[in-house]
Amino acid sequence: MGEPLWTSEEIVAATGGHLSGAPFTVNGVSIDTRSIEQGDLFVALGGVRDGHEFVATAMAGGATGALVSKGVDGPSVLVGDTLKALEMLGEAARERAPQVRRGAITGSVGKTSVTQAVRAGLMLAGKAHSSVKSYNNHIGVPLTLARMPRDTERAVFEIGMNHADEIAPLSRFVRPHAVAITTVGPVHVENFPDGEEGVARAKAEIFAGLEPGGVAVLNADNKWFDFLSAEARKVGAVVRSFGSAENCDARLVDFQPQAGYAVVQARLHGKALDFPILQTGFHWGPNSMAVLLMLEALGVDLNDSLAALGSFEPLAGRGAERVIRLAGGEFTLVDESYNANPVSMGAAFAALGARMVTGRRIVALTDMLELGVEGPAFHAGLAEPLDRAGVELVFCAGPLMKSLWDALPPTRRGGYAETAVELGLLIAKAVEPGDLVMVKGSNGSRAGAVVAALGALDVRSQEKG
Repeated sequence: MGEPLWTSEEIVAATGGHLSGAPFTVNGVSIDTRSIEQGDLFVALGGVRDGHEFVATAMAGGATGALVSKGVDGPSVLVGDTLKALEMLGEAARERAPQVRRGAITGSVGKTSVTQAVRAGLMLAGKAHSSVKSYNNHIGVPLTLARMPRDTERAVFEIGMNHADEIAPLSRFVRPHAVAITTVGPVHVENFPDGEEGVARAKAEIFAGLEPGGVAVLNADNKWFDFLSAEARKVGAVVRSFGSAENCDARLVDFQPQAGYAVVQARLHGKALDFPILQTGFHWGPNSMAVLLMLEALGVDLNDSLAALGSFEPLAGRGAERVIRLAGGEFTLVDESYNANPVSMGAAFAALGARMVTGRRIVALTDMLELGVEGPAFHAGLAEPLDRAGVELVFCAGPLMKSLWDALPPTRRGGYAETAVELGLLIAKAVEPGDLVMVKGSNGSRAGAVVAALGALDVRSQEKG
């Protein structure tokens, strides 16, 4: 075994707490007893349930120590505020490893996928650390930092927000050497009185913690590019652009989706590059440009970057594909059930339209959330990109998607239901061999239930059962 992640002495020094019980060492940090691992430090956070109620469960599950704000049985470090102590532990992890080149990624669409693709490149280049899942908020970011081993060489962090003034403090925690804003669009706009402009300003907060002379990777095809570039330069950032224009540092020339993969044609600083990726959504054209520039800024060799992009598989709920076998043949299911907004919807439809199909192009859509008073109009507005993509049948669920349903021509209407569960039953009766079916919606509107209903049609899983 190498060095432990933390000793109790180091935790005391970082947090200003004091040791209760025997000294201990930990190799991980956890806030959830459901995912506790042997040798973890359990942090008892407040919330709907007080984390102190779960300390005994964490210890029984393998935790060797706890970070607490009141006395508990077992080895622990006692502090005044466990969330504040977790933040201090994260800062201590950053300070003790000055060799780490750190990246941070935000954006209205694609930040998780881009973060994980960057992580894949960092792992090929050396000892790497990153966010897991979407650990991108006021708890997830300091937790990810606190988990960073002292011998890490490169790290990447996802940073998210629902409101203004959430990203800046997280950026200051990370103190990144390179940041990326994938794009800015009408996401979480219900929380911004000035709409998309407020979202752009909030995303620009990622520059707050950028190290002097750091790199800002920005989307030149986005209408907020000039604003974001100006904000980045105010803090002395070097701006690197990606997009379709000839003067972009990473220029997307063409994106050709095939069955289960795509070929990207690009120019990186003027040099022609053609490479395959295991993604089919058009948004992966610009996403891959952002990944190349971020990996370059973090000191990763281009060969490692291309190898990572070439082997990076779609994340569950974010474009993962599977072939569902019916009694009479098979259809392809594209699972985009984790997230949705007007920007990502349009990109997903365009990718669907570019695919070769033997049957029909079908989409099942659930409500896009957090769009405020413009929500119904944003949903109705999806009719046009659906038409351009040549989608034959549209299935809709939810009160907001009723606006799209009403805007669709009768020939394109597949079925409407009030809930995702009911929609799953409707579309399950309609699919046929040869169809290409995409399910997309906000996680909160239960789009995953539609995916589950379609997956249950697979005769292979029924045979196993």
